[in-house]
Amino acid sequence: MRLFENINIDFLGKRKIFYVVSLILISLGLLTVVIKGLDYGIDFKGGTEVIVSFNKPVNLAEVRAAASQIGIGNVEVKTFGTTAENVLIRTPLQEISKDQFDKLISAIRSTISEVIPDTLFSIKEQTTNSVVFTFPSPDTARMVTDHLLLKGFQAGLYSQEETNKDIIVRVGISDLIREGLKGKFKDYSFEVIKEDKVGPKIGKELRRDAVIAVLLSLIVILIYLGFRFKFVFGVGAVLALLHDVLVTLGFVSFFNGLLPGLNLEITQSVIAAFLTLVGFSVNDTVVVFDRIRENLKIHKTMDLKNLINMSINRTLSRTILTSGTVFLVILALLLFGGEVNRGFAFTFMIGIITGTYSSIYVASSIVYDWTMKRKKGKIEF
Repeated sequence: MRLFENINIDFLGKRKIFYVVSLILISLGLLTVVIKGLDYGIDFKGGTEVIVSFNKPVNLAEVRAAASQIGIGNVEVKTFGTTAENVLIRTPLQEISKDQFDKLISAIRSTISEVIPDTLFSIKEQTTNSVVFTFPSPDTARMVTDHLLLKGFQAGLYSQEETNKDIIVRVGISDLIREGLKGKFKDYSFEVIKEDKVGPKIGKELRRDAVIAVLLSLIVILIYLGFRFKFVFGVGAVLALLHDVLVTLGFVSFFNGLLPGLNLEITQSVIAAFLTLVGFSVNDTVVVFDRIRENLKIHKTMDLKNLINMSINRTLSRTILTSGTVFLVILALLLFGGEVNRGFAFTFMIGIITGTYSSIYVASSIVYDWTMKRKKGKIEF
């Protein structure tokens, strides 16, 4: 199937216009990144993220006010997904303090006292993030475990032996948040559905590794295309890919939080989207370059500008069909794939658009201008 038959668009004749368009997009994108910044996810920033699911829509301002009084530092509160029932609470803390630990232990003891008297259990041992209670019988231990789980605590039997009379309860940031919200939202029922924790050192290493991964991919592509075609083709492809990454990064920064449910944090899935768009874009570019090389061997006396234009025109149908098909799939993922996939889908969707644009207007134009200035309009294979 071909969408365009016998077309003859002068792409290179308009290259300076699109150079300006690309520079404007890159400049505005970088300006957005500098002014608005990038919202790093828990993977890269370090700290703790807790997702709380309420039984009905909740006022974010009230949740933010309640979370600010818990004593977990400068918290960020926003909706998670497209519904107002799920709330994401982010805190820079990763461990609770001694006073907070003692308050949680007191809350656990009070919860246990709802089913058995205080005199029938005691603390056997404790660490900085867990406590072990002992009970008079295995049946009592199992009953208390079920009750604590029902109340949202991370409780479990200390061992699976039939004679086991101990239970272990782990405590952390999510327990502190749950207990802090409990008193403020008595008319709601809610549960903690997820807790993620990343150390600051790991977050810093992940940021560094993400940048290295993108840069290494560009270097490898430069070397590969230099061997497969000519060095000038590698330079054109890599500059086009750098263009795609920078423009997409600007869009991610600008649209983050601009629309309801569109939380575009820089997470590992978003980095995966950047690497995917690099591979997708270079594939389109290689198709055009391959046709240029083929035509150079066939039409040896043709003017280079006309030859490159002819090559782009003849691959345009394939480029539009391939990019359009993938775009529709990613659009469906963006709309119906849920919160987890939304950052990847949006990033890759913008990357498809910029990658298709750069394959047509940027990569080949750079090859042409480089050749005209350095090789006097000749490329030989």
